[in-house]
Amino acid sequence: MFTFKEIAQVAGGMLAQCKGEYPIQHLVTDSRKIISAAASIFFAIKGEFHDGHQYLPELYQAGVRQFIVEDSEAIMDLALYPEANVLLVSNSIEAMQRIAAYHRRKFNLPVVGITGSNGKTIVKEWLAQLLSVSERVVKSPRSYNSQIGVPLSVWQINESHTVGVFEAGISKPQEMAKLEEVLQPTVGVFTNLGSAHDEGFATRNEKLQEKLKLFAHVDKLVYCADQVNVHYAVQKLGLPSFTWSKNEPSVAEVQVKVLEMRQQKTKIRLHYQGHGQDLTLPFSDEASLENALHCLATLLYLGVPAEQMAGRFERLVPVAMRLERKEAINGCYIIDDTYNNDVAGLRIALDVLVHQARRGRKTLILSDLLEAGMEEEALYRQVAQEVKARGVDRVIGIGDIITRHQDLFPQGSEFYLGTDSFLGQLRPETFRQETILVKGARVFQFEKVVAALQQQVHGTLLEVNLDALVHNLNYYRGKVPAQTRIMVMVKAFAYGAGSYEIANLLQFHRVDYLAVAYADEGVTLREHGITLPIMVMNPSPDSFLKMQQYGLEPEIYSPDLLHRFLDYFPEKSPKTPKIHLKLDTGMHRLGFDATELDEALDVLAQMPHVQVQSVFSHLAGADEALYNDFSRAQIRQFTQMASKVEQALGYTVTKHILNSAGIVRFGEEAAFDMVRLGIGLYGVESSGSDQSSLLTVGQLKTTVSQVKQINAGDTVGYSRRGVATTDKQTATIAIGYADGYDRRFGNGVGEVLINGHRAPIIGNVCMDMCMVDVTGLDVRAGDEVLVFGEGLPLTELAARIGTIPYELLTNVSTRVKRVFYNE
Repeated sequence: MFTFKEIAQVAGGMLAQCKGEYPIQHLVTDSRKIISAAASIFFAIKGEFHDGHQYLPELYQAGVRQFIVEDSEAIMDLALYPEANVLLVSNSIEAMQRIAAYHRRKFNLPVVGITGSNGKTIVKEWLAQLLSVSERVVKSPRSYNSQIGVPLSVWQINESHTVGVFEAGISKPQEMAKLEEVLQPTVGVFTNLGSAHDEGFATRNEKLQEKLKLFAHVDKLVYCADQVNVHYAVQKLGLPSFTWSKNEPSVAEVQVKVLEMRQQKTKIRLHYQGHGQDLTLPFSDEASLENALHCLATLLYLGVPAEQMAGRFERLVPVAMRLERKEAINGCYIIDDTYNNDVAGLRIALDVLVHQARRGRKTLILSDLLEAGMEEEALYRQVAQEVKARGVDRVIGIGDIITRHQDLFPQGSEFYLGTDSFLGQLRPETFRQETILVKGARVFQFEKVVAALQQQVHGTLLEVNLDALVHNLNYYRGKVPAQTRIMVMVKAFAYGAGSYEIANLLQFHRVDYLAVAYADEGVTLREHGITLPIMVMNPSPDSFLKMQQYGLEPEIYSPDLLHRFLDYFPEKSPKTPKIHLKLDTGMHRLGFDATELDEALDVLAQMPHVQVQSVFSHLAGADEALYNDFSRAQIRQFTQMASKVEQALGYTVTKHILNSAGIVRFGEEAAFDMVRLGIGLYGVESSGSDQSSLLTVGQLKTTVSQVKQINAGDTVGYSRRGVATTDKQTATIAIGYADGYDRRFGNGVGEVLINGHRAPIIGNVCMDMCMVDVTGLDVRAGDEVLVFGEGLPLTELAARIGTIPYELLTNVSTRVKRVFYNE
């Protein structure tokens, strides 16, 4: 157990105050993720978008007593923290790294450090699965591979572990050497060299040299010798290597020959130390094969006998369960984190559970933890404490081990010896309006639990990557001054992505405002626990009562609407909504023009009980550089009109004019007090200049229902529009115009991706399905189909039918299931 004074010696800096000896169990950088306040050290980090120092008072009030800070002004008055231990350092992240490195040095165990451009997380997860047969593995939770994530991962190591598996990622020079000091890997794995994070380096070779710094002191570096640039760089640096290769002949220690790839399996012949062996891997795509061979070579180097490989790889499962959110029966909501069963993963999933703003109780369905490597009593006591600390309302334990320790869990918890026992006694009516985290080991087959609870909708789904959405949010935050507030558009079902889920994430990441089109959308968000201020952009007089009841703020855009609002709220009331005045500076859609504004201000001057929260306008041509002069003229007019509003009202109001495209073009000159982020958040950069900086948020997917052989001269679909000029093979896919797939994509205009290949639409798009030409492709019923997403961008598809990405996104029907996930 460390003391704070010991921590201070390791981290460096100045010990500003030391008032007590408190336990040190948790390193925390996010004020929203305090588990056990009394046993936590909070690292206050002044970042690009957030400053952790501003949360010191509330954390102290919550019971945190140990702080590492980098801003001396934040602790000018230590009397505010009379019982706290406070260490002032030059850089809080570097202090955390030094502490984690010190902790790592206390354990003499093999540590596998993994880096590369792609596949790090999958190789890490698979190695952990493959090694857990004979070892007690500690690993990075999910993709904790950053300057903060790596030390948090290493902090998990304890006396019970026999091997560590951690990933490390970088985005610019001078980062990897710091992570090497923290991880101190004994074995390295380099996955591959690709384009990811190229923008942070002068050349790709510079990026390669930087990544290889992770392996400066390893006993062996495992990599594929077929990667010529990597192989040359490793040999030049003189790093001790253990290589595999698919080329013949090869000097690699492990030689692999692919014998057959079919039906989701790959048969290989393995040659190692003079012996040959055939092995079947449960994958048939090149990326998974490469990742699996990295794991295979690593196991061989670590001494796992070749004859055990078949049994271990049979147990391997894809890393596909990614904290998915799914609608469920009786108004419930499932967080699906099956097949991830260690304590660190449980903590992350519990954090996601408790930060759902939905009303109703929170339930955890948990199996025996089979990968923890801890004594039973201590393990389940710790799990029970984690659950209690986060205020989980109900625990359903499944498995004989967790059942033996049921007395440790809150009263009212339920326990079953097996999954079938639980399902046999399941009463759906006992689950109502709650959020359910489902988390279990593979052997418990918790996919059956999810299926039993999940709302049944058809198989077409829109996958929404919440990590990508946060990336895009921070990209736009970086385009405006730090003090500029952010309003995010969640109208039109959050551009088709799903209003509540997006709003909940935005609330967690502390955006300042949300905007919806109609009052009913705002009411739904309030009923799901969203507390952020919400502007209603198209209010109607018959919705004023709802806006008052639910704390919604109407946009007022015309003299008539203003008078109707004032008629409804003629006198001061504790619940008179704040209003937002929209000005017309050239869009000519909605808003007060200069003449109407004078009249409105005269009226408002006589109604001091009505507070104008903001004044705003909308740029008509920010998405095209051709209209930059017009946009700047709008900005000048807005400045003049906003100044007139403030003079007439006698107080300062929030001012905003920039939309997503405007943020990119004019973020430095016209951010004012707030900007409005819309389509850019969802991965479409409408100005066209910075698309490569955004990540794809939504991917629309469906499946192949049937494959048919069509003879030359046959026709396909309604009105016989699809004509086969030659013998063809077609696939019917489960999506149509009722799902939002536009009929204009018919007859070869649209394409989909099946198994990585483009397949054109043949014939007309039907209501619930359409047909595609898959001639020459190996396609079967049940294969996944990408309608838009990575490899088939919205911008391309929109251009094909002469529309804009907004339309394609917002057209996705509400009958299409949304699945939200974090990587």
